[in-house]
Amino acid sequence: MRSARWLGLPALYVGAQLAGLALANPFRSEGLATTSNPQSPTAPLLILLIIVLAPIGILLFARRRGGLATIRHLILLGIAASLYLTLFATFSLAPGSALLAPYAVGIDLTPALPLAAMASAGLYLALLVEPQWYVVDLAGFAAGGALTAILGISFAILPALLLLSILMVYDAVAVYRTKHMVSLADAVTDMKLPILMVMPDSADYDYPHAVPLREQRNRPVEERSALFMGLGDVVIPGTLVVSAFVWLPASPHLWGLGANLCVALAALAGSLVGYAALMRLVAGGNPQAGLPFLNGGAIAGYLLCYALIFRAYTFGLTGGI
Repeated sequence: MRSARWLGLPALYVGAQLAGLALANPFRSEGLATTSNPQSPTAPLLILLIIVLAPIGILLFARRRGGLATIRHLILLGIAASLYLTLFATFSLAPGSALLAPYAVGIDLTPALPLAAMASAGLYLALLVEPQWYVVDLAGFAAGGALTAILGISFAILPALLLLSILMVYDAVAVYRTKHMVSLADAVTDMKLPILMVMPDSADYDYPHAVPLREQRNRPVEERSALFMGLGDVVIPGTLVVSAFVWLPASPHLWGLGANLCVALAALAGSLVGYAALMRLVAGGNPQAGLPFLNGGAIAGYLLCYALIFRAYTFGLTGGI
């Protein structure tokens, strides 16, 4: 099982990004983009501000008496609300609807509404009462796939590349210099929130009562009971994957696949190369910044495939070839 956990994390990583690809166009049709001008280089500013300030706010508030419990409840409510919205949009893709009696009133209720409500409420209660690793991963997977789709449809190629590039630098500084991302990881594991993907060495791993991450960090990787990956390490490189699929032209076709999908999959493949390099360093036992490897690989895969397919070096920065 210890070897399986090295495969479990990349499976979650790839699966969430493929889910983002599948949801991208339907979410775009539903108008779920976060900005009205996806081509603007300033479009990611709000996301960047949230990513920079939220960890600092969590760490500062966590120092207050009862602060950790308060933050946990607030974040869980926020996660449940966002899961409801994204699950509702996802379930709404299914055809058909149910009419409520009396039929003459003409009240139309899509099954997506109760399904999304039950699913998000169920995950919220499970995370609140018994946040086992598989519950955390399920919620993280659902949130990760939806967020990847939403950010990808919100940012065209230039804003997406800017987002990935800036966060590469920020993550490196936050992990290796200020180290506040390491402290945030400790706090998140204490709160058992689906902001970290968890892959244990055995199926009966008891996440709510596990040894804290800060204590596991002092052990060799082979002796640790679980591996962890931040949800942002899945969503941020996935933004470029979805953005390439949504904003690049589908022509020319290669092997029956549109050029946009080929470039998107190349960005995903590039991030997996970065993932492999990251895991080699993680095996050494020290905390590592994921985004320099994952974002860097995604950008390299995107640029290389774009140049090969479109035979141009504009790289889609102006919204086309």
